[in-house]
Amino acid sequence: MCCPTRPTLFTSHRELKKAADILEGKLPFPLFVQGTQAKAALLEQFRQSGNGVLLGTQSFWEGVDVRGEALSVVMIDRIPFASPDDPVRRAREAQIKESGHSPFAAMALPEAIITFKQGVGRLIRDVADRGVLVLCDPRLQRTGFGRQILDALPPMRRSHSIDEIYDFFQHDQATNALKASKAE
Repeated sequence: MCCPTRPTLFTSHRELKKAADILEGKLPFPLFVQGTQAKAALLEQFRQSGNGVLLGTQSFWEGVDVRGEALSVVMIDRIPFASPDDPVRRAREAQIKESGHSPFAAMALPEAIITFKQGVGRLIRDVADRGVLVLCDPRLQRTGFGRQILDALPPMRRSHSIDEIYDFFQHDQATNALKASKAE
């Protein structure tokens, strides 16, 4: 693997479009953007590229199975709270509120945790998989509900240091080179 492969999972099509516009033609890697072709074809091209960047929204948060070196980084832009504009959702929130409970604590947060864990699950699909999860939402560190979301994740090493992440990939490349030379 020459470079880490990375899908970036967005919570909105607008943010995905902004990122795609910024990145288009500026990366030394192939860029694969949801909506430019069928999902299956896009995923297959991403798998085959070996060093691509994949931008996706909700349909890429679950049911995407890319194993091994074909995927080594997952970036998540924001905590995946559901849209508050859905009338069915608003009705459910009103019922929860009428019963004396917090719609956020009873519905919004548990749903976001499930979706978040599904997004994180894109990274580790097999016991041999390794990778880096990049979480871009500062609320994960600054709020009580952010801590709840992080606590719901499987145990993993955490770092804020880009140097540690760089070392992780350097070590991974050295390990893979050693395995390849032993196989010959």
